[in-house]
Amino acid sequence: MIRLKALLIKEFIQMRRDRLTFVMMIGFPIIQLLVFGFAINTDVKHLPTIVFDQSLSQDSRDFIASLTASQYFDITDASTSYQDVTDHIQSGKTKVGIIIPPDLSANLKHGQSAAIQVIVDASDSMAASSAISAAQMVGQLKSQEIILNRLQGYTGKTFALPVDVRIRPWYNPDFVSAFYMVPGILGIILTMTMVMITSMAIVRERERGTLEQLIVTPLKTHELILGKIIPYVFVGYAQATVALLVGILVFDLPIRGSLGLLYGLTSLFIIASLALGVLISTLSKTQMQAMQMSFFIFLPSILLSGFMFPREAMPLFFNWLGNLLPLTFYLQILRGIILKGVGLSVLWTQILALVVFIAIVLTISIKKFQKKLA
Repeated sequence: MIRLKALLIKEFIQMRRDRLTFVMMIGFPIIQLLVFGFAINTDVKHLPTIVFDQSLSQDSRDFIASLTASQYFDITDASTSYQDVTDHIQSGKTKVGIIIPPDLSANLKHGQSAAIQVIVDASDSMAASSAISAAQMVGQLKSQEIILNRLQGYTGKTFALPVDVRIRPWYNPDFVSAFYMVPGILGIILTMTMVMITSMAIVRERERGTLEQLIVTPLKTHELILGKIIPYVFVGYAQATVALLVGILVFDLPIRGSLGLLYGLTSLFIIASLALGVLISTLSKTQMQAMQMSFFIFLPSILLSGFMFPREAMPLFFNWLGNLLPLTFYLQILRGIILKGVGLSVLWTQILALVVFIAIVLTISIKKFQKKLA
């Protein structure tokens, strides 16, 4: 017992001295519980919605007001053409498109059914399901309200369902979960492997004592960091290729866009993930610290990027927090190319975000590494 007591005292003293590890063990779970407890919400509301109101009548305004009152739809744009609605949904600016016909009031007045088209971006199945359920509910409530008004002067005449909400799910009309999940899993695999591999690269060299040998070589700091990154770019390409082949051969994943563009933009995400791993490596003193910090990146990437939960359901602060993760933009690129078939004209904002992320993180990594060498 005396020997065991001495060993326990020694371990607690060592734990106290390693303050960074101690803070990560205590602080990270608290931060994650608070962040994910507030951010995760499966009840998807406030979906960005574009409306093409061809009726411009009191009846159409009442229907739009009912959609807004349900809190499931936020009217962000008013369109003047069907093509405009298509462009907004394809680019991801809006998740839902409402098209109201010009004869809405006339049909309702004469007791005929008025068809209202609701286009839903089904590439995000959870958000699409919420939008479809909410739109159908609003249509049914409006129909009941109109029918009750008609029954006040009922003369025995039969009439059709007043508001006929017709749902048009795009990009994944059969709601195949694999089409939604496989691109996301590809992004998660790359994040986990790229960040973890490089997060321990420089720390491993330091622990083995080989970092000093690299320092005395003519290599400059940025060349040393690039040398740690570039080999794993090819590893990332191999992983992406295997994942895509499995998705296509096993799950019948459609590739509606350019495969060359997908590979080109995948390189940006791989470099962004590797740069993040290098930054962690320069901040860590041991491989254990590097691994713990890597896991602190994994959970936000899974839960805040839109991989599992729609970002529209998150509070604004956590939605913005997700914009700090490269996986958020890569998932938009993957689902945009694979399911929607979009190109550079739509994805340029995501590309710009990844480029800015790479520039900032690599700059910080190089400066931090130079400071450690000094």
